[in-house]
Amino acid sequence: MPTLAQFAASNVLVAFDFDGTLAPIAPTPAAARMRPLTRRLLTRVALSYPCVVISGRPLADLTRRLRNLPVWHVVGDHGSDTWDTIDAPAAHVREWVAELRTRLPHRTGLVIEPKRQTVTVHYRHVRDKRRVLAALADAVSHLRNARSIQGAEAINLLPRNGANKGIALEQARQVFACDTAIYVGDDDTDEDAFASAGPDRLLSIRIGPVRTSLAAYRLRAQADIDRLLTALIDLRADDPPQL
Repeated sequence: MPTLAQFAASNVLVAFDFDGTLAPIAPTPAAARMRPLTRRLLTRVALSYPCVVISGRPLADLTRRLRNLPVWHVVGDHGSDTWDTIDAPAAHVREWVAELRTRLPHRTGLVIEPKRQTVTVHYRHVRDKRRVLAALADAVSHLRNARSIQGAEAINLLPRNGANKGIALEQARQVFACDTAIYVGDDDTDEDAFASAGPDRLLSIRIGPVRTSLAAYRLRAQADIDRLLTALIDLRADDPPQL
């Protein structure tokens, strides 16, 4: 299987998820921030490679968090928000939110976050998670055309057969005329990206412990992203070290 050095030497696109990948998972989505060192390293990577960020966050929010970074492209809402506009949620999102609010119990810490094309239900701060998860599974079963993907103490709802991170990754690779890609993510919403191409064209890396994943490689913890960014920088240096 091709190594990181072989991919770095190719005409490669480098792509990252945001939460849990470039930034540590935070108590609330609003609190998520990249560490200053990660931000500096990402700047250097983006100056050496075509670099994109593909996140479940709304595009406007993601763009603010990446302000002044020379990334080539930013994609929000799990691949469905690819331009810098703020539109009202789609009709199916409004329908899903109304159904969820009707069927889910009222619990402190349970947050329903509508986006343009998707919905995320956060339950990190709910005390009785087991009961809420059971109610959430039942509620999701009543949603029309909804695909449920587990996140970090959240459930992501995407349209079936709609946009996803894998489609967004392949589109970005084609737009920037790259032959190969490196993709780094940390949760189940990134599995579409890991499955988007074979190992000859995609180096897939998942962060954190997980039983099963389509990713070919793992990083033990989010803090290890700095080591990966440093390696990518060194591999494009004038005299890269021997790895």
